[in-house]
Amino acid sequence: MSQSMGKHGPLAGIKVLDMSRILAGPSSTQLLGDYGADVVKIERPGVGDDTRKWGPPYVKDADGNETGESAYYLAANRNKRSVAVDIATPEGAALIKELAAKADVLVENYKLGGLKKFGLDYAEIRKINPNIIYCSITGFGQTGPNAHLPGYDLMAQGYGGIMSLTGEPDGAPMKVGVGIADVMCGMYAATAVLAALRHRDVTGEGQYIDVALVDSQIAWLINEGTNYLQSGELPKRRGNGHPNIVPYQVFEARDGHVIVAVGNDSQFGRFCRILGVPEMAEDPAYATNIKRIENREVLLPKLEALFATRGKQEMLDAMKANNVPCGEVNNLKEVFDSPQVAAREMRVKMEHPAGEIELIGNPVKFSETPVTYRNAPPLCGADNDNVMKDWLGKG
Repeated sequence: MSQSMGKHGPLAGIKVLDMSRILAGPSSTQLLGDYGADVVKIERPGVGDDTRKWGPPYVKDADGNETGESAYYLAANRNKRSVAVDIATPEGAALIKELAAKADVLVENYKLGGLKKFGLDYAEIRKINPNIIYCSITGFGQTGPNAHLPGYDLMAQGYGGIMSLTGEPDGAPMKVGVGIADVMCGMYAATAVLAALRHRDVTGEGQYIDVALVDSQIAWLINEGTNYLQSGELPKRRGNGHPNIVPYQVFEARDGHVIVAVGNDSQFGRFCRILGVPEMAEDPAYATNIKRIENREVLLPKLEALFATRGKQEMLDAMKANNVPCGEVNNLKEVFDSPQVAAREMRVKMEHPAGEIELIGNPVKFSETPVTYRNAPPLCGADNDNVMKDWLGKG
């Protein structure tokens, strides 16, 4: 392991040209930056990434004045440097080609064919850098009847089926509370880039990567998707319930909510004893998980009524003492104030031009090449000069 790799991460020395905006692409390139890559974010002069203005809340300076940099933008743009370039001009497009010639990876999320008119599509870039890994992120991918349609997280959640599974049984389809289709698409893109870098290490060949929001969302339908493929039966929305395990949901106690995740029959027996109904675990209608699934509509109201008479902490303590999987339902203050978050360094501070800011930490813990937090999310165009010098030897 080189000294520089140990200091800056496993991707130290890898240059990433980030031509993406919003969330899927930027979350992908932020991850590569966390792993040590030198990520240069290309932005429109005077405008920048759309999410810079997606607020409030906005970053405040030392005097409490809003800076115009949104918290949303901060979420996906650390460990990058920003270069402001107007790619619609011949000079701007030429500069992008110069940078691409030095890059190992280019990530973009323009609409289908959006970069071709500037001569910045894969076919043109590979002429100047045949070893580059060029990753395109779109709503529906580069092929298929919907390829020309724009891509948004909410649209992907709707088209890809996750909204049909999310929400209360008698309620409307519901999106996940964060842009999870974007984030997971960014995760697939990042892992694809890593795999392509490995392939290039072995063969010397660059390649093109086509990643779609909708494809990614369909991929993580996981058990509900395969349940449907095997049975042909449309799954139902179950709120916090589980399609294949009962009881596996949120229960309401007298003073709050508790997660109960009974994964096998012996755990169910202990759960019933805690609730004071050991005989329920012996009832043939509930003794096995298969039977509990068949009879969930009768069983769950009984368990919910019993649970509602108990205190939240009382039930948590009893279940933990008896090895019944359970957990708290925390709000974000409880999350970020928890000693576990502190121990795992999931709340980090970085120096920003406006002052110190707090961000969510990277969850990956390397033993030899730890994640580093080198650059706060940059101001638009803040790094034009140093990137020209570092990448192109200019200035």
